[in-house]
Amino acid sequence: MTDASTETSGAMGATGASKAEAAEESGTGTEAETRPESKTWAEGQATPPKRVLIAADKFKGSLTAVEVAERVTAGLRRGAPQGGEGLRIAALPVADGGDGTVDAAVAAGFERREARVTGPLGAPVTAAYALRGTTAVVEMAEASGLRHLPDGVFAPLTATTYGSGELLRAALDAGARTIVFGVGGSATTDGGAGMLSALGARFLREDGTPVGPGGGPLRDLATADLSGLDPRLADTETVLASDVDNPLTGPKGAAAVYGPQKGAGEDDVAALDAALAHYVGVLERAVGASAAEYALAPGAGAAGGIGFGALVGLGAAFRPGIEVMLDVLGFPAALEGADLVITGEGSLDEQTLHGKAPAGVAAAARARGIEVVAVCGRLALAPVALGNAGIRRAYPLTDLEPDPARCIAEAGPLLERAAERLAADFLT
Repeated sequence: MTDASTETSGAMGATGASKAEAAEESGTGTEAETRPESKTWAEGQATPPKRVLIAADKFKGSLTAVEVAERVTAGLRRGAPQGGEGLRIAALPVADGGDGTVDAAVAAGFERREARVTGPLGAPVTAAYALRGTTAVVEMAEASGLRHLPDGVFAPLTATTYGSGELLRAALDAGARTIVFGVGGSATTDGGAGMLSALGARFLREDGTPVGPGGGPLRDLATADLSGLDPRLADTETVLASDVDNPLTGPKGAAAVYGPQKGAGEDDVAALDAALAHYVGVLERAVGASAAEYALAPGAGAAGGIGFGALVGLGAAFRPGIEVMLDVLGFPAALEGADLVITGEGSLDEQTLHGKAPAGVAAAARARGIEVVAVCGRLALAPVALGNAGIRRAYPLTDLEPDPARCIAEAGPLLERAAERLAADFLT
């Protein structure tokens, strides 16, 4: 188990980070506001930052959040004067509730636990959750995510969240009484019916047999019974952590907005949306009008509607994922004494502005008057939007390597070079 942040000092680079080629490159990143040509800290202030906090998310498809922190640390050490002598660098990998949330919690000192659960296609998979005391961080993608589908294989109508329910049950068995349930990256659109079934709910057809797995079979749902849900849930505080606030159904719902990402064609989307609407109607008869209210609530459409299942069945409270995770990871304490915060993710774009990790990190840091810069694979935000998000400057890898495929394949060395540039601008 480790502390909430890993701090290094002196001339040593980050453990495990390979060295990039020592090539000099032109350009200095993309700036959110006009400033003089001088590459000195804050336009001529005498004292550059002495304590830097790296709080970046993963670069999806290339680097984990932990690896991002390692590479940035190595680049800063090479780019700072005297090899960074006297510079203190703290790393706190972050996540917003989606892929990588458990890894971020483990990096912050939680214990990694594993359970054998049902994958989205029904085959068993090994899924991890994180535990510290009586608090668990459960990532639904660990059990029911797209990562568990073979390349090119989708099951939009039949993929199930049953394994997510099993993973929640494993956390309860381990003593968790506060659960941060991070949802995102799902392969499923079943409204959380599979999850609730694993926790003791019953969803039956007219003949009394259970409905099949996935969202499609919900069209045959006749009765729902939540009375058998695990009684420990009533004494457990469950927080639904998500970076999306979509309702369950309709043009902005789970099927319409996210179904195509999971292989759903036009007919599949229509069938799933109708099945989810029918599901809500049946649950109204089972638990009352609150079911319809929950279907319209922010976050109900998250991760194929598992958000709805968590709201209606687990008594979960919805919070933006990055806000929850920053609290859980100890970000406020990590900010103490920081002079500069470096955040980032694979793509800084319009989605970043709507609840993604860099926006949350920047808002929290700038509220304390701390300068924020970012690293990213690609940058698709105008300078004014970047500045409005509280990010002073961004350093995209595409400034160093315009070929996206090579950016992904060589993300580590490129990120070290980007961090060297950042150090030349902000640490001298």
